[in-house]
Amino acid sequence: MNTLPTHAWQLMYPPLQSHAHGWLEVGDGHQVFWEECGNPLGSPALFVHGGPGAGCTANDRRWFDPCRYRIVLFDQRGAGRSLPSGRLVANDTAHLVRDIETLRRHLQIERWLLLGGSWGATLALAYAQRHAERVQALVLRGVFTATAHELNWLYTAQGAATLQPEAWQRLTRSVAVSQCTDVPGALAAQLHCGDATVEHAVARAWLQWEQDLMESEVPNLQWPAQRNLTDDGAGLAMARIGAHFASHSFFLEEGQLLLQAARLRTVPGIMLQGERDRITPPGAATALQRVWPHSQLQRIEAAGHASSHPAMAEQLIAATDHFGAAAIYSPGLPLSA
Repeated sequence: MNTLPTHAWQLMYPPLQSHAHGWLEVGDGHQVFWEECGNPLGSPALFVHGGPGAGCTANDRRWFDPCRYRIVLFDQRGAGRSLPSGRLVANDTAHLVRDIETLRRHLQIERWLLLGGSWGATLALAYAQRHAERVQALVLRGVFTATAHELNWLYTAQGAATLQPEAWQRLTRSVAVSQCTDVPGALAAQLHCGDATVEHAVARAWLQWEQDLMESEVPNLQWPAQRNLTDDGAGLAMARIGAHFASHSFFLEEGQLLLQAARLRTVPGIMLQGERDRITPPGAATALQRVWPHSQLQRIEAAGHASSHPAMAEQLIAATDHFGAAAIYSPGLPLSA
């Protein structure tokens, strides 16, 4: 019987450097950071990061075969290396969808594959439903469609809080939960209260909430160390963006991504769902699979929400390999600067 490696990065493609990058003016005072790596003549693929507000990392380049894919990464408005950091003006789902399309045109790409997990899956779906003719395929992990049911699961005392009561108490310590019907909205306000001590404490609690849920999914799994994002302001920016989106139902109409799934009738997709996922439970992926004609849903018993679980990482690589099988392979092309 085959045994998976202990760590996801043992399954991923080797580290590689970008060979092009820049900041793209997208309007409203925002500059979106983008980079390219892999085969410049390969099949285009876009990595859509989660959060919202997380930004991309060097490891996100490694989900794709660099010989077959022209790999594009970008940091969403206010996130990562995009400027200004943490800016919330004109920062919503419609603007992010528009930014992806602006980036596609800027890079002169005809069609591309999109890979996204969690919020990245949400944004990838929203883009694909708006620009289906530009999407070759979708690979989605931990599907989140931002319905009221999913939001209640994440941000009310009757949802995931019942599984992690101590973590929920840490998140809501500064909020009178019994009198509050909008926990994300209350926390979003505190993240802009003007008291740096309060703002950074709330940011830490916001970022820790999902981490606590992931660590409780598979207790014996060794998770990668999390860097402290709050010391340099990056964590505060990420938390502000995340609470901003959550307090506005992620700027989507109720059930929008399910109701508009018919727009994906020409788009094939693979959804990967951890059975132990406590952040985006399997119900959303199951509901989407029913209304998305050319989708496959693969349920991974051992995995939870994180892409760092080896069983999840293995299937993510298999999915991009599947769609990259017909991609152009040109030996000898430089894969890094």
